[in-house]
Amino acid sequence: MWVLVVEDDRRAADYVARGFIQAGHSCDVVHDGRDGLFQATREAYDVVIVDRMLPGLDGLSLVKALRAARVSTPTLFLTAVGGVDDRVDGLEAGGDDYLVKPFAFSELLARANALARRPRLQEQKTVLRVADLELDLLRRQVTRAGQIIDLQPREFTLLEVLMRGEGRVVTRTMLLERVWDFHFDPKTSVVETHISRLRAKIDRPFPVQLLHTVRNTGYSLHAPR
Repeated sequence: MWVLVVEDDRRAADYVARGFIQAGHSCDVVHDGRDGLFQATREAYDVVIVDRMLPGLDGLSLVKALRAARVSTPTLFLTAVGGVDDRVDGLEAGGDDYLVKPFAFSELLARANALARRPRLQEQKTVLRVADLELDLLRRQVTRAGQIIDLQPREFTLLEVLMRGEGRVVTRTMLLERVWDFHFDPKTSVVETHISRLRAKIDRPFPVQLLHTVRNTGYSLHAPR
């Protein structure tokens, strides 16, 4: 089982991660809700364990965003917020289970195992498509209109982020965080430079433009409306 833990309390996160690893499972940990959302949409985890109170993006919003993106990975809320209404909110947001702190790790492990055994409503996509542009995550290959497009690793990741946000505006800040792992603005033109290179490869040789600049906001990848 491959588990993602999204928990800002580092001691609690380390405790949970050690427990899963000692039980023979793999476990990744992030401490910010935005990082958790990006990681959960990027990798095919068996279970995601999420705290309610997170910096960057709260747990409810994170799970809602996962479901809106059609990511069906089973998700368990692990939180000190344990009122009846809170549990209902968590389940209605798209959570599959809810466990209140303090907790016994044996119960958390049993619940995670049960979630991992559930059949998926929808498997993670391995091929992303926008119009005639395709990105194959397994083969690490990009094509448009059947023509292979050679991208550098950073350009591939940049395109993946834009395609996952199809039709939505992806801001410069989001790109800096998700592609370059910058949690501050380095005041460089790195985003603009890579966008220009990507556009030259996926748009300029073709008659229809897919990558659009949204002035003073960011970028959006979508077919003509």
